[in-house]
Amino acid sequence: MSTPAHRTPSKVVVIGGGYAGTLAANRLRMRTDVDITVVNSRPEFVERVRLHQFVAGTGEATVDYGTLLGEGIRLVVDSAARIDTAARAVRLASGRALDYDHVIYAVGSTGAIPSSVPGAAEFALGVAELESARRLRARLEELPLDAPVTVVGGGLTGIETAAELAEQGRAITLVCGRTLAPSFGAPGRRAVARWLSRHGVVVLAPAVVSEVRPDAVVFADGAVRASALTIWAGGFGVPGLAAASGLQTDALGRLLTDETLTSVDDDRIVAAGDAASPSGRPLRMSCYAAGPLGAQAAGTVLSRIAGTEPAMISLAFSGACVSLGRRAAVRQLARKDDHPVNAYVGGRMGAAIKEVTCKFAVSRIRREARRPNSVIWLKGGSRPGQSAPAPRGAASP
Repeated sequence: MSTPAHRTPSKVVVIGGGYAGTLAANRLRMRTDVDITVVNSRPEFVERVRLHQFVAGTGEATVDYGTLLGEGIRLVVDSAARIDTAARAVRLASGRALDYDHVIYAVGSTGAIPSSVPGAAEFALGVAELESARRLRARLEELPLDAPVTVVGGGLTGIETAAELAEQGRAITLVCGRTLAPSFGAPGRRAVARWLSRHGVVVLAPAVVSEVRPDAVVFADGAVRASALTIWAGGFGVPGLAAASGLQTDALGRLLTDETLTSVDDDRIVAAGDAASPSGRPLRMSCYAAGPLGAQAAGTVLSRIAGTEPAMISLAFSGACVSLGRRAAVRQLARKDDHPVNAYVGGRMGAAIKEVTCKFAVSRIRREARRPNSVIWLKGGSRPGQSAPAPRGAASP
């Protein structure tokens, strides 16, 4: 670690204590003249990749920040209401304000229950956030084992939730929209479908839910299916902090940045994780990408403090993994640009890979806390071309 002499510490506020924010905060400790504050709305770290286990009662999904954050990092349990770029202060929901020299914007993503589907916000429960997962777990504990449960969403979150509950003997219907596991190759999708079929899951694809009722779901074709509990796992959104702060965002609300993860509006704000949209070409929302992006965001801030040119992001994917209960999983292999290939690892070996991956997501944060700048990742991937954002300083549309 460097120890510059007689320098006023730079104040860095990390907004968000998830996979990206915690790793970024730990990497900032490469310099001893940095005052690091993490702002998070919860007093504990949430292992989001384990929330489906928490819902089913087969595992826990929280970790004490004391085991994750390096010495000297301050944790503020509060929510950021606005980044006041003129005053260089993060305004908190409690009314407090945190002055900053630099901000790392790592607010993550949220579950998205669409208001456009009548009854969904009122009667469906999400699985992507701790608070809704707690409510969902309590509801499941009240339901008889044979009560019909509908999971809406054929992506990885929906599949994992459906599989976890089906393995317990629950009556599960999985509504997939257009297709099951759309990010997987055809062989991997077939493997997932076989497991679900063997465990009694009714998979509906293509099928779209047009209404959620207290005891049923209604489909776009008018069909009605009984549902004692409806779980919504059909996509993600992001918090609206960037837009509320007058910063440019993409269509989903992710902060627009350049290839160093720096905001196109303000070079003192650097994004990481699910809420970052570099050059308008965001990477797939995942804990796999969040950690490296957190490290790269911290590197950009440290370069700004040192007066050097920050590096452009470089991250390659290797695939994705979906758990199928506690004893099986499918590990989909992919090219560096995240495009799936027609190869996968399934069964118990897939489950072992999935468990190692989940543990690694947390262990690398701890490693970075012990030895800043120790975490490495696969580099060299490319992203599909999209329109670049407006030049820095341009007004939002």
